[in-house]
Amino acid sequence: MTAATHSPLFPQVPDSADAVLQGLDPEQREVATALHGPVCVLAGAGTGKTRAITHRIAYGVRAGILQPSTVLAVTFTNRAAGEMRGRLRQLGAGGVQARTFHSAALRQLQYFWPKAIGGSMPRLVDRKIQLVADAAAACRIRLDRGELRDTTGEIEWSKVTQTVPADYALAAAKAGRETPRDPAEIVQLYSAYEDLKRERGVIDFEDVLLLTVAILQDRHDIAEQVRSQYQHFVVDEYQDVSPLQQRLLELWLGDRDNLCVVGDASQTIYSFTGATPDHLLDFRTRHPGATVVKLVRDYRSTPQVVHLANGLLAQARGRAADHRLELISQRDPGPEPGYAEYTDEPAEAEGAARRIRELIDSGVPASEIAVLFRTNSQSETYEQALADAGIPYQLRGAERFFDRPEVRKAGIALRGAARFGGNDSLLDDAVDLPAQVRAVLSGEGWTTEPPAGSGAVRERWESLAALVNLAQDFAVARPGATLGDLVAELDERANAQHAPTVQGVTLASLHSAKGLEWDVVFLVGVAEGMMPITYAKTDEQIEEERRLLYVGVTRAREHLHVSWSLARSPGGRANRRPSRFLDGLRPGGSTGTAGRAGAGRSGGVERGFTTRPDAAPRRTQRTVARCRVCGRTLTDAGEMKLMRCEDCPSDMDEGLYERLREWRADQARRSGQPAFCVFTDKTLMAIAESSPDDEGDLARIPGVGVRKLNRYGADVLAICAGRQPGGDEDGD
Repeated sequence: MTAATHSPLFPQVPDSADAVLQGLDPEQREVATALHGPVCVLAGAGTGKTRAITHRIAYGVRAGILQPSTVLAVTFTNRAAGEMRGRLRQLGAGGVQARTFHSAALRQLQYFWPKAIGGSMPRLVDRKIQLVADAAAACRIRLDRGELRDTTGEIEWSKVTQTVPADYALAAAKAGRETPRDPAEIVQLYSAYEDLKRERGVIDFEDVLLLTVAILQDRHDIAEQVRSQYQHFVVDEYQDVSPLQQRLLELWLGDRDNLCVVGDASQTIYSFTGATPDHLLDFRTRHPGATVVKLVRDYRSTPQVVHLANGLLAQARGRAADHRLELISQRDPGPEPGYAEYTDEPAEAEGAARRIRELIDSGVPASEIAVLFRTNSQSETYEQALADAGIPYQLRGAERFFDRPEVRKAGIALRGAARFGGNDSLLDDAVDLPAQVRAVLSGEGWTTEPPAGSGAVRERWESLAALVNLAQDFAVARPGATLGDLVAELDERANAQHAPTVQGVTLASLHSAKGLEWDVVFLVGVAEGMMPITYAKTDEQIEEERRLLYVGVTRAREHLHVSWSLARSPGGRANRRPSRFLDGLRPGGSTGTAGRAGAGRSGGVERGFTTRPDAAPRRTQRTVARCRVCGRTLTDAGEMKLMRCEDCPSDMDEGLYERLREWRADQARRSGQPAFCVFTDKTLMAIAESSPDDEGDLARIPGVGVRKLNRYGADVLAICAGRQPGGDEDGD
């Protein structure tokens, strides 16, 4: 039996405890049946860890060994918790609590606050950056935007490592952190931030954990009440636990040992937030009698992808590397990873878009393709290239599927049709469930053919098409299902945030891609200075960058494309070299120089230059960018957007810039995405400096692009003309 990661969308609920174990490999079965005492699961990428632990919980529940209400499964993201709840429901263990650390702690804090503290619980602030800005103003310390963001990160790190303001300077030095300002100033800002919170009667997300820990430590009666409720714990992604989360877990456990932890030290990529693999690596020291199971059978990736992943870790150093897992692919052989070198970043993006177009034309679904990069600032170049090629895409981290306005409206329409469909002439000719859904959603904007372009209208259509596809899959899995059954299923999936797949290429940072997988992955910008990132200086930081690339490689099921560019911008100095992490792994790369040998697909090498006779022509002729003030050649992406050196005088309309920022903040709030996904600060500055009069002028500003012009152009031009924007037409 193999444990394939691809399971039907709507599997039948197992009819017995033994049936839960069917399909598990020997090691996964060991995890599922080890229900007593401490258990440590060391699970490599793609080895089915979520499958193993959800079947473990379900087996215990179905066998009568675990009571669903006494099990608490914790992980690190709402998406992962939602996926876990969805899988448990499909296995017949729907009463189990699966939450993030913060969500579980917040529920307990809200419940026990009146008893432990008295009165109403303080308001929880969603974003602390404004409070940090206010603290800086109170301290008369001027912070630019980057320093403000980094100082906020330092405060978060301090709190999850349980470092009080007075101890910050020593703790930061010991941890080797590069502080955005003098440590004494950070201490002052941190103290002022805490004072402001008390004055305003608010708490932040880290306080949720700190206060819950404090209550459980000080009130033994409350701690015992929690322990009587939860008697069995499962912790996913245990390598990412912070000292504060570990302390909370210990208080939940008390003197018991009914704990199962799952993790992989080679996927520790969040140490900058306070996460540490030490708790995972020291588990057997703290629990000498623990059962330890290693999952190394990789069901996700082909032997070729796994070989590259293992090769990356074979060169690693440090404690995490000493505990690395050698993956063994369980899949049939596939193509060798492809490597491509480009003259500059725009050429690299165009090369990726061209290959993606070929893949889609050959039948690969767009939703099974991802472009992964080291920093979010790289996204815009790829957004532009995909938009120019007419390829739909979605940004990872954007608004949740079931929170989208068009999806909410579609749900209301389907619910109404399920309740009163007998009186709806729209459904007269609908002979089955998929036809009924198509008929209802046609009134919401769905059509058999997608609309042209890649703007807001196309995005709405993609969401509705995902619901149509979901209905078709549901009808196949549940013959005879009614529209009411589908509505109930949608409600369950919305509660679990288990969204259907949207047809679009995924653009994501390597950090946000953790836990996801695609048939085809493009790893872009894999050059020195970006991978490892320039500010990674210490051996520990370099090794974390290597692990980050390992995470990126292991997202690919079958096709993997690795690329880099020799220069940042067209005409720039070609002084980059491929990442040192590829040395000895790519053809011709053992010495770390740019690979020149083995052109052609047979050797797994794809030349990225566009001078081949069979290469598609470049869409635009790029020229050297020069500062419009002093004439110097520009190579920095931010300066190229402004078309001037950072230090050259600006003629920006400050009032217009502030109006644009307010509008952007409103757009970001409505769509639930970061502000930079609407427009970056540099793009807004460029708009405020040029004050465009029409779409042509606006389109010429770097960073706008076709997609953003279609979506936001009317609003931006209205603001530039001194008028009120007309609003986002899709109602985000």
